[in-house]
Amino acid sequence: MTKIIAMAGKGGTGKTTLSALLLKYLVSRNMTPVLAVDADANANLNELLGLKVGRTIGQIRKDLKSEMPPNVTRDQFMEMQVHQALVEEQGYDLLVMGQPDGPGCYCAANQHLAATMDHLAPNYQYILVDNEAGMEHLSRMNLRTIDYLFVVSDPSARGILTARRIADLTAPLAINIKKKCLIVNRAPAPLTPELAAKINEAVTETDLPLGGILPASPELVQQEIMGASYLTLDEAVPVVRQAFAIFDNMFA
Repeated sequence: MTKIIAMAGKGGTGKTTLSALLLKYLVSRNMTPVLAVDADANANLNELLGLKVGRTIGQIRKDLKSEMPPNVTRDQFMEMQVHQALVEEQGYDLLVMGQPDGPGCYCAANQHLAATMDHLAPNYQYILVDNEAGMEHLSRMNLRTIDYLFVVSDPSARGILTARRIADLTAPLAINIKKKCLIVNRAPAPLTPELAAKINEAVTETDLPLGGILPASPELVQQEIMGASYLTLDEAVPVVRQAFAIFDNMFA
């Protein structure tokens, strides 16, 4: 049975960074094959993986509006195009959502992404979804069951508050979350008393346990500046080691 992993949190917290590190973890632990889905319209997961993307779901959606090839149904055309859009790598594939149909409109692209994921799911052990900010889009993508939800916050009161709201939203959206945790990213060491109090408040007043706290990492910054894949980072790098410890606990 394919397991769904999702990232959530406000913009700029490092969801894509955590997605790349988690993909590295899954591949290194032979928890494969993995389908990595960049579901953010501002797609950049491929950049952290050192990959170039040709086609996106958004581009395929636009093609569906134009004249179809003869003797081909829309579903057949969609299936062919999606397989062409997959970036295939050792142990994982990458699928990018891309831009929506128009200003503020993500619905059609999300519907096609949802149908695509349903079709592709049996081919993978895990589907890892790097989401845009917020939570409602998970419902639009028909992710009614999420096996692992990582809620990512930066070291700010607003980030922690958003994490709390996301934890509260899972019930009204009727999404079944089997296991979830809060990760505070790019945190100062040591934590300030104020930040520690905010984190403690969030985990004690919601059902969102603390998965771990990750520091700012010069190695990640350097890797991104160089345009090098996060998958090539040594596991001895402190932030990689700490992230892997969080993942070990979640997948135990």
